[in-house]
Amino acid sequence: MKFSKLILLFNFIISTNLYSQREFIFFGSYNWEKGSEAVYVYELDTVNGKLKKVASSSDVINPGYITISPDGNYVYASSDAKTPNYGTVSSFAFDANKKTLTFLNQQKTRGENPVYVNVDNSGKWLVNATYNQATISVFPLLDNGKIDSMVQHFKFTEGSGVNPKRQEKAHTHSVVFSPDSKTVLFADLGADKILQYPFDANQKQPLIDSKSSFINTKPGSGPRHITFSKNGKLVYSIEELAGMISVYDFSDSNLKEIQRIATHPDKITEGFESSDVHISPDGKFLYATNRGKENNIAIFKVLNDGKLESIGYKKTGGKHPRTFAIDETGKFIIVTNVISQAVTVFKRNLETGMLKKVGKPVKIKNVTCVKIKMY
Repeated sequence: MKFSKLILLFNFIISTNLYSQREFIFFGSYNWEKGSEAVYVYELDTVNGKLKKVASSSDVINPGYITISPDGNYVYASSDAKTPNYGTVSSFAFDANKKTLTFLNQQKTRGENPVYVNVDNSGKWLVNATYNQATISVFPLLDNGKIDSMVQHFKFTEGSGVNPKRQEKAHTHSVVFSPDSKTVLFADLGADKILQYPFDANQKQPLIDSKSSFINTKPGSGPRHITFSKNGKLVYSIEELAGMISVYDFSDSNLKEIQRIATHPDKITEGFESSDVHISPDGKFLYATNRGKENNIAIFKVLNDGKLESIGYKKTGGKHPRTFAIDETGKFIIVTNVISQAVTVFKRNLETGMLKKVGKPVKIKNVTCVKIKMY
């Protein structure tokens, strides 16, 4: 009897912990003017994939990209504004129990059109990249989640590419930390480069400029977003202008290309507008979004050597899928379709990697970015 009671108690504790975990979905949007909703928080039903709105904020303008602190207590947004000297990064406090989102503060980026923001594993540093004026900015984060004054700022005035319309100058488009946060990679769409900086969270100026380096990507490729494998030994870069993914070996902390594969069928020869790239939590599948003519998710199997094998495509159910995210259970993919102003939820087949749309798209005005956090 005693043993049976222990088993029942153990099962109760396990089931309680499982069901107590909640997943919240954070969205940024183009609200164009202060006073209308800009950052949204939804709760994800991890059984059926339905989304329920729980909070929002109207305290910032055009939060085109957002990120979540490692502990989930803070949300950071970059204002995707093309007005000179207006670019900002903002902080919010999120209370998962009360389901509240509270604006904290804002800092200028000293660069035009901030398009990407990220936080290191320690939760002490915020790094931002701006597009129109290619810059990188580094901010300390205070214990209360607020963004402190900028401590590093790099401006890239040299570099261009072969595409005169999109590559007339440098355009830094993303900031991605390695899994151990000892390296930061920046994709420069305008100059066809991936910049590499050592990162030391214990330094007053954590980006080590004296040891920075870069690699040239294929002319006209336009690298946009980047993701690492879980062990940090492989890097996958999606190329917006060429509609390709370049795979790099990073086992010795230097980028070495080992594969370049299209995100589209051979019959598609132009208008790719490839946008975002992520790997499933189990590392078995990689997904990439294409805007332009396709408006789909390209699905790849990750082979034993890290190279990719194309296995299918799935329409996103909307227009202009700018970003997407995979939830921490690996069960769902959530896509933001900017032009059709809708969010689509897909359920993943964990064995095959294939996707099935869940319910009807959720309408969010001018939705641009999505992040997911489990609590």
